[in-house]
Amino acid sequence: MSTSGLMSIGVSALNAAYTQIQTAGNNIANANVAGYSRQNVQLATTPGQFTGGGFIGTGVAVQTVTRAHSSFLTTAAAATASLAAMDSTRSDQLTQLQQVFQLGQNGLGNTVNTFLNSFVDLASQPSDPATRQVVLSQASQLANQFNAAAGQIASLQTGVNSDLTTSVAAVNGLAQTIATLNAQIAAIQGTGQSPNTLLDQRDQAIQQLSSYVQVSTIAASDGSLGVFIGGGQSLVLGPNTTKLSAVPDAADSSRLSLAVGNGASQLALQPNALGGGSLAGLLNFQNNDLVQGRNLVGQLAASVAGAVNQQQTQGLSLNQPLGSVLGQPMFQTGAPLVLANANNKGSASIGVAVSDPAALQAADYTLSYDATGTYTLSRNGSPSSPISSFTSGPVVADGMTITLPATPPQPGDRFTIEPVGQAAAGMSMLLASPNDLAAASPLTATPAAANSGTATVASLTMNQAVPNAGASAKISFTNGSGAYNWTLTSSSGSTLSSGSGSWSAGQPIPTPPADINGFSLQLSGVPASGDVINVDPTPAANIATNNGNAQALAALRDAALVGHATVGGADTGSGGSTAANAYASAVATVGVKVQAATTAATMSASAASQAQQANSSVAGVNLDEEAAHLIQFQQSYQAAAKVLSVAQTVMNSLLQAVGAA
Repeated sequence: MSTSGLMSIGVSALNAAYTQIQTAGNNIANANVAGYSRQNVQLATTPGQFTGGGFIGTGVAVQTVTRAHSSFLTTAAAATASLAAMDSTRSDQLTQLQQVFQLGQNGLGNTVNTFLNSFVDLASQPSDPATRQVVLSQASQLANQFNAAAGQIASLQTGVNSDLTTSVAAVNGLAQTIATLNAQIAAIQGTGQSPNTLLDQRDQAIQQLSSYVQVSTIAASDGSLGVFIGGGQSLVLGPNTTKLSAVPDAADSSRLSLAVGNGASQLALQPNALGGGSLAGLLNFQNNDLVQGRNLVGQLAASVAGAVNQQQTQGLSLNQPLGSVLGQPMFQTGAPLVLANANNKGSASIGVAVSDPAALQAADYTLSYDATGTYTLSRNGSPSSPISSFTSGPVVADGMTITLPATPPQPGDRFTIEPVGQAAAGMSMLLASPNDLAAASPLTATPAAANSGTATVASLTMNQAVPNAGASAKISFTNGSGAYNWTLTSSSGSTLSSGSGSWSAGQPIPTPPADINGFSLQLSGVPASGDVINVDPTPAANIATNNGNAQALAALRDAALVGHATVGGADTGSGGSTAANAYASAVATVGVKVQAATTAATMSASAASQAQQANSSVAGVNLDEEAAHLIQFQQSYQAAAKVLSVAQTVMNSLLQAVGAA
């Protein structure tokens, strides 16, 4: 009779219990290691030994050590983490952009209002040098404030470019790590045992990769994983990787875009195909939010500067000789920018100039050329909106004049037009002396002394530089209902033009678009039949005290000079906002974006946390559970040792019995 069978059972039981204790201890040791999956020992009964009395058990075998893992939960955790990273990144960037659009005394809106209000004081004291100097100081401060806002936006773009470059390097490093782990896992896969630690490391690398860009994975038969991004572009295939690059954007080289490929063969990734991750958040902010913020600031700068320049050049300065020197533009702003797409096949160039500052929109545009010889102009956005198609130029659209090249582009060529993108960055104050301010109107309106009605001159505003210098206009009312005749006479006494019209309370003389000599006259009271209003050149002796143009400049504060409505790209002359309302609208636009992004970040972070908790409930280590297992496995070990002890005792007894015999 042999005791080897009992010894074998005891040894197998001892080995199984020891392996279980070792595995539980390893779980406890790695409980706080990120990405570690709880491991379990898989045991199996060894085949029984046949005897005449039936099959007798031969013990237990350790088959393998597996990890607690759910592919579904691991994938869900990575996907939700990717969305959370995207939303968090965009929210953080928008919070920084919001600092450009401040309220209160330090805000750009307050600086614009203070500047425009300074013309009210100029209208009150047009000849006072100190008041004039205050206007120039406020103008300089306004230009500096716009420069500072543009600088903040440029710094954000620089930061985005830096973050994109750093993140791309991290993605490539993680891709190489996954490829290396793929090779190691595939090499071990042939043993039939699971390389748990390597699998955990690969899952952890994919989880980290998902925080940069959303990925999808496909398992191969050798145990490796293929990793794909951007709607199906391979990043890792087995032990091989494809490089992700941050390259200058084809439409605007000041921004970066993403491309995949090795060497000279690179394929551009569409930002909206990335799905999630911090890279998607950065690109969304760069291509949409930051562009809109820059254009909102630029539109305000170009519109305010354009309106002030237009009115300033319609008045008279105090420069000698008095009465003959028209005002010069007060501001210079950055010129519109035209960028040829890097993929263009032709070398044609497009010209763009601002023609109507009030009609400028806070938008970038794409001008494309097709095989039929047609140009299509579209406002960029989501989605892009075509506003005009044409085959020849120049073309006026949204406050800009587009000049087409003599030699047309190649079919498929595209151009990005940024009419206001550089306006704030390039803004500067041009006037050097208080005398340069054109506070005086070149024309003065005076009711005739013999008038019997109650009409007085409320204001005279120049709509343009005086078309007929030195000419005088006479407006004669033919009845008490506002009908009038007018005559424009040259300085030599010859009649230049004449006409008639009808005035009513609140309406200017003449009613637009009619013109007499470039002015718009507003009356208070009611004229009687036979009353006369004379509009004559302002005498040189009155230039210093005349405030006609200063009043027109002061009226810009309440004028709708930003973002006139357009039809087919053409200014309708209606709609628009005051400078104060335009800035308030810009603040609200950015504020709504920040609020929406913050809410999205909170919700996606909560979803990611829940997905991670669900994954941890399967793969995570529970220390209480492992402590209970240790006691259980310790008892198993002690019982197995007792089996060996009994087997040894039986063996000794048999040996003694055999010896005695």
